[in-house]
Amino acid sequence: MTTITPATRMPEKGFALPAGHARKDGPATPRRRSILNLLTVICIAGAVLMLGKSSWIMLKAEVSQVLLARAFSQSVDTGEAVKPWSWADTWPVAEISIPRIGASAIVLNGATPESLAFGPAHVAETPRPGERGTSVIAAHRDTHFAFLKDVVVGDLISITRSDGLTFRYAVTGMRVADWNKSGIDAHAPGHRLVLSTCYPFGSVVHGPERYLVEAAMVK
Repeated sequence: MTTITPATRMPEKGFALPAGHARKDGPATPRRRSILNLLTVICIAGAVLMLGKSSWIMLKAEVSQVLLARAFSQSVDTGEAVKPWSWADTWPVAEISIPRIGASAIVLNGATPESLAFGPAHVAETPRPGERGTSVIAAHRDTHFAFLKDVVVGDLISITRSDGLTFRYAVTGMRVADWNKSGIDAHAPGHRLVLSTCYPFGSVVHGPERYLVEAAMVK
């Protein structure tokens, strides 16, 4: 004989709930409706704020690149570092582009949180692009390096420095590693480039993983 516990007791014989509906305990009280309305308003407000924040980040990223491009052009013409705006604590040092996917961005000096808010940045502890060793450029996954997810092995990366010299790299591979276990050797032999961003793409949560695009210089 099967025993039915109170937690799984079926409705009494002769009584059936309409399909797709559940038993109700009675009409909602005014207080209950007020609470539900308040929760709905809070949820909508939160969604609007998050959407607004996301839009602001994207807008800032696009506008800053316009100002950075102008400053970079002046740097190439004058041979001197040019700040994109008067209060900036960084300046453009290169322009990176990947022709196959039509992606490009101005690279800033020093991968500080302030610099990364406006564009990709060269990690100061690594060689400049074009120099011997492994040069590292980092950027955010939801703005300036969002295109890294579309990069494939064999893609050509062109980097023009502020001194006017241009270097080309071919992508050799992609991998994911913890930020403190990247295995990148800044003094490795040859001329190499690593583009780094947070991983996974599309996540809104900060995590330890980094998506690394590795490339080697080609003539």
